[in-house]
Amino acid sequence: MKVDLGLQVAANAFIDAVAPLLETIVRHTPGGDPSTARADVTLEAWELACAFIDADRRASDEELWALIVAFAPTFDPTLLQRTPDDLRRDGVTEGRRHWLHEPSELFALLVDVDERQGTDYSTIYYQHAVALGFMVASLDDYTSRDELLAIEHVRGQLLAAIRAGHVRRRDDGPTGTGPGAAHDRHDTGTGNGHTTAATATGGAPAAAETPADAPPPPRPLDELLGELDDLVGMQPVKDEVKLVTNLIRVQQLRRQRNLPVQEQSRHLIFTGNPGTGKTTVARLLAQIYRTLGVVERGHLVETDRSGLVAGYVGQTATKVVAVFDEADQGVLLIDEAYALVRGSEQDFGREAIDAIVKLVEDRRDRVVVIAAGYPDEMGDFVRANPGLPSRFPRTILFPDYTTDELARIFESLCTRGHYRAGEGTTEAVRRWLEAQPRTKGFGNGRLVRNLFEQAVARQASRVVALAAPTDDELVTLLPADVPDLPALPDLPDLPDLPVGPDAAPAGSDTTSAD
Repeated sequence: MKVDLGLQVAANAFIDAVAPLLETIVRHTPGGDPSTARADVTLEAWELACAFIDADRRASDEELWALIVAFAPTFDPTLLQRTPDDLRRDGVTEGRRHWLHEPSELFALLVDVDERQGTDYSTIYYQHAVALGFMVASLDDYTSRDELLAIEHVRGQLLAAIRAGHVRRRDDGPTGTGPGAAHDRHDTGTGNGHTTAATATGGAPAAAETPADAPPPPRPLDELLGELDDLVGMQPVKDEVKLVTNLIRVQQLRRQRNLPVQEQSRHLIFTGNPGTGKTTVARLLAQIYRTLGVVERGHLVETDRSGLVAGYVGQTATKVVAVFDEADQGVLLIDEAYALVRGSEQDFGREAIDAIVKLVEDRRDRVVVIAAGYPDEMGDFVRANPGLPSRFPRTILFPDYTTDELARIFESLCTRGHYRAGEGTTEAVRRWLEAQPRTKGFGNGRLVRNLFEQAVARQASRVVALAAPTDDELVTLLPADVPDLPALPDLPDLPDLPVGPDAAPAGSDTTSAD
């Protein structure tokens, strides 16, 4: 059988990049033997590959043949005498996923050296280790959720260690993060089923000259995902966005090596109350898609029923086409999409849905559509046309923020607005938030923004009355600036109840049955 050489390329790239770093470190370590560094790094690559293969608790023939071909020349020549069945019988990869649970001793050493010497060895390890994980995930026709989660876990924990060590980061490198990341729709590989070290790891080709009026280059993927991580709360949303991102990267690697790819719709449904960050995440996702080469412009166009539905026959389809034209090579966010389902038989909302279904299919390589709204109502939207479920297969739920998260959002608004919360102000904000009814339509982030703006207005009214306010007084929000708590509803007067040992329980019938 023809064995895919992608893992061999990625493993060799890891070894070639990291081994010289370890040699340098050992050479300057008393009693160190730099001659063993390459063998130690080769063992590290082997451990990583076996662990990523075991991430979904199954080792396919494709994965094991790739493992044999990749490591027989550099790690164990006897592998060439074995088959995938032999490796499975011997449990070569079984249970190895635990190796991904925490950073290795080698990586910890690189971080320590970086922290002391101002180098960036750990970022080189990180880039190639993550690339190795993506390559393993691309060996199978089907990429499981567990494989994607394993890659994200490794990516997250290595980056966390790098940040904790204040390591200098490099923006270029083999993580598919720069402007040269593989272009999902146009890159078709080298034509021979093989791949270069750069394409195997998502590296960037040489940058071409661009016109002076050209848009800025795509932002590095790690930078965008870092901005996603910095958003308050929304951990389930962040996880889903990263899984979507990682799956695209795996598919790109397969296309580069002329391997079959299971096409999946990239259109999404966002559900949740107002102010839960749907638009913010959509804007980030548009930029992520641009960096990955899914779309060329990466802009976000927002619309709703009023932007799609006309009042006369034949005009609705034209409005829908115009909106798709505006969103070309970007992302279209349809807010409150369920409103298209509402109305009488003469309403043109259904016509808009029919037009959307057609354009979503016709322009699937040019526009990514996100339909957003309340959870229950979005079910009505999807059921409104038989073509919608298959075109919007993934739903991401945006949960309401907790009081702690809302308080953090308030503090971030203070920072951005060059204000600060004085003593007791955050506690007053928390009390105000706790008093708000958490019913359907709860405003979340929008509610906090309104609260912040009211506090700023009240603070201005208070400060203007001061004879000579100090700089600190001008930027400090006090508990008195937080609006009053909402008044409790008036309760009807209750009759006096008897007290004492002979008093009957409330609601009981005091009449004897005798």
